[in-house]
Amino acid sequence: MPHIIAVDGPAAAGKGTLARRLAAALDLPYLDTGLLYRAVGRLVLDEGADPADAAIAESCARRLQPSDLDRADLRGPAADHAASNVAAVPGVRAALLDFQRDFGRRHGAVLDGRDIGTVVFPNAPVKLFITATPRARAERRWRELLAKDPSATLEAVESEMAARDARDAARSTAPMLPAADAVLLDTTGLDAEAAFQRALSIVRERLGLAATPA
Repeated sequence: MPHIIAVDGPAAAGKGTLARRLAAALDLPYLDTGLLYRAVGRLVLDEGADPADAAIAESCARRLQPSDLDRADLRGPAADHAASNVAAVPGVRAALLDFQRDFGRRHGAVLDGRDIGTVVFPNAPVKLFITATPRARAERRWRELLAKDPSATLEAVESEMAARDARDAARSTAPMLPAADAVLLDTTGLDAEAAFQRALSIVRERLGLAATPA
């Protein structure tokens, strides 16, 4: 089976940056599965509907096109909220599950999300769960948002992030939880380079790959 590396964790823990760098270092395709749910959420919002409406959310998921992942409005509080709500709909997750598995099975992949190691690829040889303190994550997301919205406040970002974490952990379908065999990596006190080097070392050890000479 091609190498599958599952990178899970909450928003703004650093998993996206980490997964992209791992994919590049290991010459594997990369998939940000969160974009699938964000794109579905945006399609629901385009219709003026509630992302928690299961029927509409599933309909949007089943007509999702690759071009929908290139939208410029898939980040921010509104997109975060919509993504979290559609992700709780079993029909949405079922519609997107095959897409994710087909992507990984073709040539191997690094996939990041919230249930890659528990649902999408439960037999993945390498599973990482990336986390950080709620305040550290909120500060990271807040700094990202300031470039687009100078009025964004840290308190509002932290509040929305806490609400999303609660929804993701409490949903009945594929709750956000570390897989039993996942390696937990706390990035609170790590910069991007230190987190990457630690993750790469874990992956190489799990896959039995030799370290790259300095």
